[in-house]
Amino acid sequence: MPEGMPLFSNILVPVDGSQASMNAGRLAVRLAVLAEARIAFLYVVDRQAAQQIAASSRKDPQLVESELAASGDRCLRRLVRLAEEAGLHPDRHMRIGQPSQEIGDLAGEQGADLVVIGQIGRGGLRRVLIGSVTERVIEHAGCPVLVVR
Repeated sequence: MPEGMPLFSNILVPVDGSQASMNAGRLAVRLAVLAEARIAFLYVVDRQAAQQIAASSRKDPQLVESELAASGDRCLRRLVRLAEEAGLHPDRHMRIGQPSQEIGDLAGEQGADLVVIGQIGRGGLRRVLIGSVTERVIEHAGCPVLVVR
């Protein structure tokens, strides 16, 4: 890498609302400021998790997806506000599907050269359903992955 070039220029931060993912978002904002990098936040509504939650709660799967999307929107708004307060112009994305696949797809589409992700997902049922997302992202990412506690 030529001298004077930033180490990272395009940072992707997948979040799920957990404390670990919010910590990842805060650290990624600091890194983006230091590196003068673009930053994008991503929340994925896990369709399989929504179906399993719906089955166990006897709710309509589309209602569960809508509830998860609303939660994701709140999470994204908090991180976007934090990034804007730091002088950044973040992108925000929400997708529905399998989280590690959607993260990898967006990283490729955006040309991400760093993914900053929380170590674990939510607790309880949600953790069981998505606990290995970080592991799968690490295994399949085409760029460095920074895992944050």
